[in-house]
Amino acid sequence: MVERRFWIQKIERAWSQRSVVWLRGVRRAGKTVLCRSLPASQYFDCELPSTRRVLERPRAFLKELQGARVVLDGIQRLRNPSEILRMAADHYPNTKVLATSSPALGGSARFRHALAGRKRDVWLTPMNSLDLAEFRGGDLKHRLLRGGLPAFFLSPQVAEAGFEEWMDAYWAREVQELFRLERRQAFQKVAEMVWIESGGIFEAASLAGPCQVSRTSVANYLGVLEATAVARVIRPFHSRQANEIVAAPKVYGFDTGFVCLYRGWDRLRQDDLGLLWEHYVLNELDSRLPHRRVQYWRDKQRHEIDFVLSHAAGDSPVAIECRWSAGEFDPSSLVVFRRRYPGGKNLVVAEDVDRGFRRSYRGVDVHFVNLERLVGSLTATNRFS
Repeated sequence: MVERRFWIQKIERAWSQRSVVWLRGVRRAGKTVLCRSLPASQYFDCELPSTRRVLERPRAFLKELQGARVVLDGIQRLRNPSEILRMAADHYPNTKVLATSSPALGGSARFRHALAGRKRDVWLTPMNSLDLAEFRGGDLKHRLLRGGLPAFFLSPQVAEAGFEEWMDAYWAREVQELFRLERRQAFQKVAEMVWIESGGIFEAASLAGPCQVSRTSVANYLGVLEATAVARVIRPFHSRQANEIVAAPKVYGFDTGFVCLYRGWDRLRQDDLGLLWEHYVLNELDSRLPHRRVQYWRDKQRHEIDFVLSHAAGDSPVAIECRWSAGEFDPSSLVVFRRRYPGGKNLVVAEDVDRGFRRSYRGVDVHFVNLERLVGSLTATNRFS
């Protein structure tokens, strides 16, 4: 079994801040295996009726396990999942509780309000670069093609049937149970279109016809995909200037394996790598800098910045461009962006950069970095050097 040290350390840090930690992630992201690898923890599978019966008396359960490290896997299966977590936080703070569920549980107002200020969240994304170093010697192209769900990544063959089974379970156990949607075929068509057009600007009106639903239904389906972390919605950065895109989001499928499957890619060509690298960089930002707001920028002349990070209004935004090769970088969009938003770091993250370097384009300084140095530069308190 692969020891996912980054995530274990992240859970331990979260436990040092709050006694209750909520581990969320899509189906087959590896939540159960990760939970079972936590040292000195008692594991309870909430899928089992016997476990649910025991947890119907939460006070007695927590009293018996005072001071222990407790894992409640699949807590969305409980009748009132927030009750036991609130009770643990308020009355048994010396008991460490890790609860897992699909991301959609967090969309419940009852769950959010009951646990406000009582828990820490950990978002288990598909495999990041630190995971990759521990799986099969770090084969990046294999990760881009097969995706970051460990079971699919480790499969000796492209598991097309496995992806279909994943979709069936996702519809039955998350979409149906939590959102009560009726039109499976229409919903699944929208999901497929998200993966096929992943990384592009999302226009609900353009999908309504092919998916045979209304524009409103397309937007609602996207909301479900976002709530369940199957779609990552990136909204535009702007200051409401006349020629900026201010509303249309970019939408990314959550995992490159699904993108490749639905685009019909069973092997990667050179032209495919740039798009998949952009997805991989976004996944890295989400897993290692989950509290940074990620946006994109585009104007009506089609100048575009892949990702823009800013802390608050008035801050100088960080511009991030993703390129498989540093030699593919065209500075024209970045130069236009910096005329409107001067200051801030300009980072080109490229797969073929080993040691970082700088270039200047019409007075705009650009730092070329690898993925690890990108994360380091964004977490450092001092300026990039």
